[in-house]
Amino acid sequence: MGVMEQQVATRAPLIALLGNPNCGKTALFNRLTGSRQKVANYAGVTIERKEGHFTSPKGHAMRVLDLPGAYSLTAQTPDEAITRDVVAGLRAGEKSPDIVVCVVNATNLRLNLRLVLEIQRLGLPMVLALNMVDVAKKRGIEIDTARLSQELGMPVVETVAIQAGGERALVELLDKADLDLNVKPQPLAAIDAVPVEQTQREVRRIVEASASYAHDKGNLSEKIDNVVLHPVVGPVLLAALMFIIFQAVFSWAEAPMDFIESSVGAIGEFVGSVLAEGPLHSLIVDGIIAGVGGVLVFLPQILILFFFILILEDIGYLPRAAFLLDRMMGGVGLSGRAFIPLLSSFACAIPGVMAARTIQNPRDRLVTIMIAPLMTCSARLPVYALIIAAFIPEREVGIFNLQGLVLFTLYVMGIVSAMGVAWYMKRRSGSGQHPLMMELPAYHWPHLRSLALGLWERAVIFLMRVGTLILTLTILLWFLSSFPGAPEGATQPPIYYSVAGMLGRALEFIFAPIGFGWQICIALVPGMAAREVAVGALGTVYALSETGDAVANTLGPLIAGSWSMATALSLLAWYVYAPQCLATLSTVRRETGSAKYAWMMAGYMFGLAYVASFITYRVALALGGG
Repeated sequence: MGVMEQQVATRAPLIALLGNPNCGKTALFNRLTGSRQKVANYAGVTIERKEGHFTSPKGHAMRVLDLPGAYSLTAQTPDEAITRDVVAGLRAGEKSPDIVVCVVNATNLRLNLRLVLEIQRLGLPMVLALNMVDVAKKRGIEIDTARLSQELGMPVVETVAIQAGGERALVELLDKADLDLNVKPQPLAAIDAVPVEQTQREVRRIVEASASYAHDKGNLSEKIDNVVLHPVVGPVLLAALMFIIFQAVFSWAEAPMDFIESSVGAIGEFVGSVLAEGPLHSLIVDGIIAGVGGVLVFLPQILILFFFILILEDIGYLPRAAFLLDRMMGGVGLSGRAFIPLLSSFACAIPGVMAARTIQNPRDRLVTIMIAPLMTCSARLPVYALIIAAFIPEREVGIFNLQGLVLFTLYVMGIVSAMGVAWYMKRRSGSGQHPLMMELPAYHWPHLRSLALGLWERAVIFLMRVGTLILTLTILLWFLSSFPGAPEGATQPPIYYSVAGMLGRALEFIFAPIGFGWQICIALVPGMAAREVAVGALGTVYALSETGDAVANTLGPLIAGSWSMATALSLLAWYVYAPQCLATLSTVRRETGSAKYAWMMAGYMFGLAYVASFITYRVALALGGG
């Protein structure tokens, strides 16, 4: 943090944005702060703390804190507990806010105002930001902001967080506010002193006094939901949508992947022709270019997957998918609320594990955490894509692509296995299903700016991993694979006699029954840090294993000529289950507060991986895949 930001942090009042999930609070935070924000974790937990700052038109510097979404200060989830403690000044190292901006959805005052009344009892300065007023007006909902302000006893301003300038009225109000920076919140007992039923009656009275729904034209989202949430049509649409996504991951990415692959090959050939033979030539060509380039080629597929996930999230479909799957997930002891954390795990298991905080029931939360890594995360995609492209013919099966069908099957294997593990854990615990209660946001068109920022963020994260973790491990693997070198009269390539080669041959004793040779065993070790590292490791291993100009070849043909079909299918089965991501295991330990569950997860997933690979390898051999 620079000198300017330090000065802002010491003198600026702290404004806390607080509201229900799906009220537009984070969009308002982004509108106020822009790029002037930083994200960290609250001390002792992995819940994100988002703070930014801005300067008002009158030159007043202000800090803004985006608190986790909450329905009530009577906390039912870890997110709500953090929000309660910060607002009440109970969070160690956190000052209570100087002013609370309650962001409410103008189309759903009845649900949102309970939280407002609870916070009001803490005695902090407050402002009500009536967000989504544009949607309310289109529906014919009439809200008398002056009357609402009078009933609540606090200033009320209208905002449209998704529009440029939609925050102006709030900024102008904050600009004029005369804040007492020494106000302390009342004890939380002030909230519990009023029964929930009385609070709800007060909410109804305020809504009836300040809002009119007489001319409400109805919610278009409800009409769409008649189709999307239909008990027969809805699941069919969901299955078709998921299937299209997996087909697109291969079909749409083909051209950009070919371009990246040919570019990496051209760079390798050029660098190889310029550098003289020797250790430096081997490090750059066989180590860095072969390793990093082998991972970089899968960026288009990862971005296509995130493109669909971000759009589904933005238009409001994901909570609907949770409702559609609630009955099916209830059969294995989960509520539909687990769907969103599990879907997030398709991108990365870490945010999926963290998103399980929104699940109120502790048992459901733990089961969701334990099965989240079985969802096929984007880090598996480079491994899947490499093996499928090398061994599965690119041909049409009806209207579908065979490679896309295989990828879809791998995703289904992960999902079915996760449901099986959840069912087993339900039987062990003996607890029943808990009803699903979730607010469905209104449908709206995706915001292109948010979509572009989301894709850019994912691309940067991936490229940073390529440029840091993967590059570092690739160089380390090259060193271990190049020394001490081959003895005189050696009949194997030099890597066979290296430190990495000796480690690979030692592990081969364990993995030979599932068809893994010493080259694959070498790649599995650095692949524990992150699954996609295995692709770069294989690129380095096979570049150093080949005689002649191996750089001119791509990794796909190299493994296609070295492995049997049975080995390829066995490795695919291994990556469906194996917990090859230390960061995920570390996150599980922090989220559960115990290393026991991280060890349990690693144990059962490695066990599943070995059994699945063994069965796959033996069946494939029996069918002639040797």
